[in-house]
Amino acid sequence: MSQEQRRPRPAPEPRAANVNSVLSIAVAVLAVLLGFFILRDLRNDSGLAASEEATPTEDVASETTLDTMPVQTTAAPVVLTAFKVQIANASGVSGSAGLLTTELQGKGYIVQPAINKSEITPKQTATVVYYLLGSEAAAAQVAQELGGVATSPMPTPIPTETGSLGEASVLVLLGTDLAGKPLSIIAGGAATTPAVIVTTTTTA
Repeated sequence: MSQEQRRPRPAPEPRAANVNSVLSIAVAVLAVLLGFFILRDLRNDSGLAASEEATPTEDVASETTLDTMPVQTTAAPVVLTAFKVQIANASGVSGSAGLLTTELQGKGYIVQPAINKSEITPKQTATVVYYLLGSEAAAAQVAQELGGVATSPMPTPIPTETGSLGEASVLVLLGTDLAGKPLSIIAGGAATTPAVIVTTTTTA
């Protein structure tokens, strides 16, 4: 064998392996950095988008609040001819229900002929305006006409001598507080002596 063949081959230099390792590390670091910056930009973009979307929502909410704020309105007056009134004398003052019937008719109300309270209904000292369901506004109008007396749902049984209201939806159970008084006095709140005679037998 020749001397050239006997010589051992030199070991490959590790330079290439070192270069590959450095490149791998550099690529990994670069990938991490790029990922970090990309994620940060995405978060910033999503935050801006969320804030931009929130602004019109707030505007819509404020507009909705303004649109839905309660507006104070005046209640429409009740049409006096849209309901009928029944007056029942519960005062013991003869003729007082008839007088009040005439007074309310003069104001434009449709009032049925006056009647008396039922036998089981005690004598009333305070006038009350009763109403059927749905006639609350009408009853309030009549009560205001009578100086602001109390209103209440219709009791059962109906406290009239007939036990019914006929076509009426509002019942004035007349007490001694308003018996025999004209509406001009009632509205003014001044006391007056009843203009009718008290008898032992109550009549409307």
